[in-house]
Amino acid sequence: MTTGLPAPVRRRLVATIALLALAPLAQAATTLLNVSYDVSREFYKDYNAAFARHWKATTGDELVLNQSHGGSSKQARSVIEGLEADVITMNQALDIDMVADKGLIAADWASRLPDHAAPTSSVTVFLVRKGNPKGLRDWADLAKPGVSVIIPNPKTSGNGRYGYLAAWGSVIKTGGTPAQARDRVQKIFANVPVLDGGGRGATTTFAQRQIGDVLCTFESEVQAIVEEFGNHFDVVYPAVTVAAENPVAVVDKVVERKGTRKPAEAYLKWLWSDEAQAIAAQHGLRPRSEKLLAQNASRFPKVQAFTVDEVFGSWRKAQAEHFNDGAIYDQILKRP
Repeated sequence: MTTGLPAPVRRRLVATIALLALAPLAQAATTLLNVSYDVSREFYKDYNAAFARHWKATTGDELVLNQSHGGSSKQARSVIEGLEADVITMNQALDIDMVADKGLIAADWASRLPDHAAPTSSVTVFLVRKGNPKGLRDWADLAKPGVSVIIPNPKTSGNGRYGYLAAWGSVIKTGGTPAQARDRVQKIFANVPVLDGGGRGATTTFAQRQIGDVLCTFESEVQAIVEEFGNHFDVVYPAVTVAAENPVAVVDKVVERKGTRKPAEAYLKWLWSDEAQAIAAQHGLRPRSEKLLAQNASRFPKVQAFTVDEVFGSWRKAQAEHFNDGAIYDQILKRP
């Protein structure tokens, strides 16, 4: 087609065609997938936009950030089964350990970043109907006959698992015995009419379907509920609750295969930046930054909160004793 043109014109035309052919390659953006727990979607939507701007400003490169959300343990199993997550951001270490046990994440993942790789935390609270008509103040109230409790399934949801452990630990931390803790938890779960698979499903059951007297959920979920469904609820902080840490990790096998380790590691490290910590606070997540925590003291009241390691030894021990097939949770559900 160019044979009739002068040689200099032909050369320029060929060069232009070559550049046009290469342009899409030069402009193609790197894509990362963050596989996360159910109620973190609003935070990561804002964080992703901020980090993409930061990445563009510091490297000149475009970065496309995709999200996947669901019950935390279900999400971890999806990664194990082949979901191509560059990073995994969970609400409990156990789910990341589950992926690490399959060889997809390095065993030392928790030591790669500050704060045991958990840039934010939350606590389990009660959300009740406006005016708290049933007068629900503490975990013992949730075990009373006639109280309808909404809590997601601890077998599939980190949110539900924290609620279960908070109820159990509240007995132990106030001088009770394991037998008394089991009795309380059994009575609470006897009051659960629906076991949703994740925290967002439980929110829908309580706030939209108007089922239940109380929702056990993360403090960080309360703001999103009020914004979506209106200020028809009150927040109750029980006397003793559990600290819910939100750990993160690079999925090593995936980033090595895709060649995305550098942006994936930067994506997680930036969670400790002042800008990211401020975004976390805006979404009701407790920042690790003491400065930002102090600036948001009215949003995050001081609470008596224990860690899972403190009461249960470790997440692995808690899982084996309470949530494995045939363990205490299954035994509780089977009792008439």
